[in-house]
Amino acid sequence: MEQYDHCQRFLFEGLDIRGEIVRLSESYEEILANKEYPPAVRELLGEFLAAAALLSTTVKFDGRLVLQARSQGQVPLIMAECTSDQQLRGIARFSEDLQPEVAEFSDLLRSGTLAITIEPDQGESYQGIVPLEQQSLAACLEEYFARSEQLESQLFLVCDGQTCAGLLLQQLPAQLLRDRDLRREEWSTIRQLAATLTGNELLKLGNEDILYRLFHQHRVKLYDQKPVIYHCSCSRERTARALHAIGEVEIMDIIEEQGEVEVTCEFCGRQYSFSEAELELLFESPTRSKTH
Repeated sequence: MEQYDHCQRFLFEGLDIRGEIVRLSESYEEILANKEYPPAVRELLGEFLAAAALLSTTVKFDGRLVLQARSQGQVPLIMAECTSDQQLRGIARFSEDLQPEVAEFSDLLRSGTLAITIEPDQGESYQGIVPLEQQSLAACLEEYFARSEQLESQLFLVCDGQTCAGLLLQQLPAQLLRDRDLRREEWSTIRQLAATLTGNELLKLGNEDILYRLFHQHRVKLYDQKPVIYHCSCSRERTARALHAIGEVEIMDIIEEQGEVEVTCEFCGRQYSFSEAELELLFESPTRSKTH
């Protein structure tokens, strides 16, 4: 039985090509419930969420992957993050005078850059950056993989404002098929077949139906689905660390003016309040100071 929110891996037997399908509905709606977005921004955020879920499956790590774009367009900031156990959240900031007819990717994220950051629980973070010069998020990510990872990739991302979905195809290093010409020929064939997929099919068809519709002449191994859920990783402890990073002088100025510091998580809307006594303890604690 197919779950509403999931990602699912597949491999082409005999070829060095992998794939992943993701579909989000309930988790997407939960994220949208935290803020009122115009239709164009809803759909763009859906594509970012689907992409983050897809990309999180391409790296072997315990931690999180963050997909973030900054631009001079109608959406100055948009980000989606997905953990290694498929916990997802996202947010977008948009111009208050955004017009309904402004829905083109190039207008929403004009003169933008896209950053893909991997933050492992252990070890140092890694970040790759690519300019948003293509006409879609999928094309920009394909460019990123070609530049930064030297991996041939093809992505399809679609969102109708209620459900978002994505398909990723990626050519792996040569192990099963080492002949360069044959590898190029097989990859070209798979790409051409995948290009016939419509957005409506990706949103509505089951994964087995999609793979049969596209690749019934190939042997494809489909793995078990992994559930994707909405989860905000904010906490009182993480908020306290953020306040400590701002600095004692600035925080105490706020205390003097307002009597307390109140922080609202942009992702989920949860509020955290800190009294003067709590903040004094925060900045006096040698244990906390060493962690920063």
